[in-house]
Formats: sequence, structure tokens, C-alpha cells
Amino acid sequence: MTSRTMIEAIRDAHDVMMEREPNLVVFGEDVGFFGGVFRCTKGLQKKFGSHRCFDTPISENGIVGAAVGMAAYGLRPCVEIQFSDYMYPAFDQIVSEAARLRYRSAGDFSAPMTIRMPVGGGIYGGQTHSQSPESLFAHVCGLKTVMPSNPYDSKGLLIAAIEDEDPVVFLEPKRLYNGPFDGHHDRPVVPWSSHALSEVPDGYYRVPLGKATVRREGGAVTIVTYGTMVHVALAATQESGIDAEVIDLRSLVPLDEEAIIESVRKTGRCVIVHEATRICGFGAELSAVIQESCFYHLKTPIRRVTGWDTPYPHAFEWQYFPGPGRVADEIRLALED
Repeated sequence: MTSRTMIEAIRDAHDVMMEREPNLVVFGEDVGFFGGVFRCTKGLQKKFGSHRCFDTPISENGIVGAAVGMAAYGLRPCVEIQFSDYMYPAFDQIVSEAARLRYRSAGDFSAPMTIRMPVGGGIYGGQTHSQSPESLFAHVCGLKTVMPSNPYDSKGLLIAAIEDEDPVVFLEPKRLYNGPFDGHHDRPVVPWSSHALSEVPDGYYRVPLGKATVRREGGAVTIVTYGTMVHVALAATQESGIDAEVIDLRSLVPLDEEAIIESVRKTGRCVIVHEATRICGFGAELSAVIQESCFYHLKTPIRRVTGWDTPYPHAFEWQYFPGPGRVADEIRLALED
């Protein structure tokens, strides 16, 4: 196997699928000649031609709208929105057209399309380059919502998303593009080459949508999380010495409820961690699922660690970002209650 960064793994998933699927087209702002703002599509235009990988005008609703039409008539588009913060002009196309096409046509049409977009903070992007809008998509019937935490899953999940017969929103934590990030911004960056999950097989493989995985087994408390926060949760567990079980959801919709319920029933305690704002964040849905299914097993109230309910700040980014210290504090409170 080959060690790859998350960027390289995503690029490889495109490459593999463009070889296998002649109807796959890739487009977005600067994805062709330049290879994308984070270079996830570098080299695809040169290899597959400008009819299959091409640049578009700066028009997010145009990108998604064109993808819906292409998908309905037999192509399989995989489009890039440069930052998730820019997707709002396309939100109506995603919600009102892509997500509903199968339902409104009684199954005569579907929209097999993937919408990729970088999410999250940690790169000093401020309020317009750091948002985590996953709960907006998870709320929409007809969409699948995915967020990987490492190169291996990025490639396998993206291949599964491209092959899906319905629209998939594929969210890429950009703080993880070049290496795992444990929340310690004042320490040297650790490259993916030193991490086991950077070993990415060549060729085709899938990671199924809707299947969570246990990143660390433990018996004292369950931490449910996804994306960048998987690494923060692992750091908090290691640094605090608490025997926590860490579940990486990988897919928010479909949600692997069975994995969550099994773990919480075992430990009796749960801390939910995500980077997005707290109010109506995906943690609220997770809390409801756990409460409904694990009530008689819970020893203490469910706790949440999230971003604050403010726009993502530039000057105080590390006060906003849920670091391992905040996660460890909530774990201790869960154990003390």
C-alpha cells in the first residue's frame, strides 16, 4: 500500500472512478487547469481531458444546478464547492432540486451526484472559510451526508458516494488535509505519513456509507464524534488517561445508530463532540437518539462539546475550536455526575 495525505487519497478516488465510470464528470471553480484550491483534482484534466474535468464560472448555484440536470440525464457528476461557506447560493438547488428529484418523480429520475466541499476551521480562515454546516444537510430528506477523518476513509467513502444513486454531500475537514490534527495548534504539524490510516490501497475499494467505526475501545464513557474532532477526542482520552471509547461516525446520514447505542449501553455515559455551533447542531440529534434508546442504561446526563454559538472568529480561533482540554473537562464531568 501507499502512504497518502487526505488530499492525495481524494485525488486518487477521482482517478480510480474516472477510469471505471465513463459518465463521471468533475467540475467546479479552478478544479481543471489549476487542480482545485487544495489541489484535490490536480492532474485530472490533463489525464482525462477538459470534457470530463473542467472549470466553471464563480457560480455555486450554476455548478449544482448543472450537476442536477446532468445527473438526471445519465451523467454522474462530482462537483467541488471551494469552501462550504460558499455553498449558500446553491442551497436551494441542493435542497429543492437534487434532494427531491427521486421523490417528486416517483422514482422515474434520480440524481446520482456528489457535492464535495471543505469544512471546518483551524487554518485561520475566519468567518467565511471555517464553517461546519453539516446539520443543515443532515436535516434535508433525500441527501446523504458524509465526513471522513483520515485518508483511508476519504478514498473509500468518496468512491461509495460517487457510486450512490442519490445525491451525497461529501464534507472534507480541511485541517486534516495534510495531517492528523489533535487540537494543539502550538505544536509541530504531524504528517499523515506517520499515521496508520494514511496507508491507502491502490485501485478500487469502498467504505460503505452509514457504517461507523470504533477508533478506540474503552469502558468508562463513550465519545461520539466525526471529522477533525475524532483526533481531538483521541488526544483528550490519551492525555487525561480516561478509558473512553471513541466512535467515528464517518456518515451522519445514514447514521449508524446501532454502533452508538451498543457503545453507550456498555459504558453508560456519553460525550458528543463536534466543531459546529451547539444550537441545533448534529449533537442535538445524537442526544435524542441516545436518550430514546439508552435511557435506562445512562448513569449520567449526555454532555456536548461544540463550537460556540457565534460566527467563527479569526482573532480567537483557538478559543472557539473545541480542543482536547475542553473535551477532557467534559469527560471528567460525565464521570463525576
